[in-house]
Amino acid sequence: MAGLHLQLQKILSRDSFSSTLWAYMYAGINSAGPLILSILGILVLGGISLWAVDRPVHIIQFYVSVTYLFACSLVITGAVQLYFTRYISDRLFDRCQECILPSFNAICLVTTAVTGSLGLILAFTLFRHESALYRMLMLSGFVILSNIWIGVTFLASIKRYGTIIKGFVLGYAVVLLVAYILAGKGLNGLLAGFVTGHFVLLLFLALLIHRDYDSETYISADIFDRKASYPVLILVGLFFNAGVWADKFMFWFSEAGHQVIGPLHASVIYDIPVFIAYLCIIPGMAVLLLRVETEFIQKYDAFYHAVRQGGALGEIRMWRNDMVLAARSCIYDIFKVQAMVVLLIFAFGDKLLNAIGVSSLYFPMLKVDVIGVSLQMVLLGILNFMFYLDKRRHALLLTFLFMFLNIVLTRVSLELGPAYYGYGFGGALLLDVLLGMFLLNGRFEQLEYEVYMLQDNAGTA
Repeated sequence: MAGLHLQLQKILSRDSFSSTLWAYMYAGINSAGPLILSILGILVLGGISLWAVDRPVHIIQFYVSVTYLFACSLVITGAVQLYFTRYISDRLFDRCQECILPSFNAICLVTTAVTGSLGLILAFTLFRHESALYRMLMLSGFVILSNIWIGVTFLASIKRYGTIIKGFVLGYAVVLLVAYILAGKGLNGLLAGFVTGHFVLLLFLALLIHRDYDSETYISADIFDRKASYPVLILVGLFFNAGVWADKFMFWFSEAGHQVIGPLHASVIYDIPVFIAYLCIIPGMAVLLLRVETEFIQKYDAFYHAVRQGGALGEIRMWRNDMVLAARSCIYDIFKVQAMVVLLIFAFGDKLLNAIGVSSLYFPMLKVDVIGVSLQMVLLGILNFMFYLDKRRHALLLTFLFMFLNIVLTRVSLELGPAYYGYGFGGALLLDVLLGMFLLNGRFEQLEYEVYMLQDNAGTA
């Protein structure tokens, strides 16, 4: 679990500009690698299929179908990702490694049952007019992707980022190969490649977990025990993922959208700027991972170790101040690096759009969206520290407010017209980030008091 931390410390120990730059790049690759590989894999797949697909509309239908698979699987599994992460962390803290595999299998079984049932209902209702093969591929992709997020969540929680990237490289290599071979079959051929590659990715992740966490018990329902559960985390994960996708769904099914295949809609005017904007969070992800792994965790562990071991008041206050400073510096650095990204987009965004063959008419919305996704990165940083401080209810408030405000303000922007598109998403995040900064600052100010109260209550008990 300390592999990434030690590797980053080793890079930074060289104490040079090049080593610092490489540390940020290394953190960016580990944190954003799956995102980059997924986006590039899908784009390359569409590009190499142009020659073989009889009808170019099949590539558009493929892109939209895959987008819905990602969106729906992330929202559904968002309800268990944080819950599962916390459970695994507690079991590892208790040194109960034999509990890992049975819990992983149990959560995968439930995920498969829920997504499979939901997928079957949709296949025979909303998708009933589509071909049987298309429905089967969409159902399979939905179930497979949902289970992949469970595996990725587990491996990310134990800092196995390199392993995740290897799995994505393997999976998307298979995606490209199979889709290239079957591209002549049109939409179903492309989807078959997508599903096959992601099945290989899921198999890779599952085999790795089974190898490293062997257990005599194959499956256990202990993860659903009320005594070990964290129901608030279920809502936090669900609200956050629903909030991220709420504005997209609203645009897809508004007058700004249009039908692509079956019940699936898209909104070209909104999707392209948002897609490009999300690539701009990679620097912020690198900063968050690097700062947390190399600075915050050290101070965090030292502070709580001093409290648990009955350290001197001066020592405890010193580590507390260092921990708070590390957290605030991390968020400040995310602000700085994302502000630089925003300025670069403002300065060269129109040239970027022209270079990739996209009309510069999308430029005004791109500027709004890149501010929005940068604020989303700041919100992720705030939530990260809320979880370290075990402020689950504060995280619940922030994620619910994000979802609620995004829905309300996006509805207002749709009513106001194209000139205001994107402002709902950005406005919701701005208000949520301001509240999050206020709440996080308050928690830091009361940290010593709360920790001592917990210690006193534990001692009394």
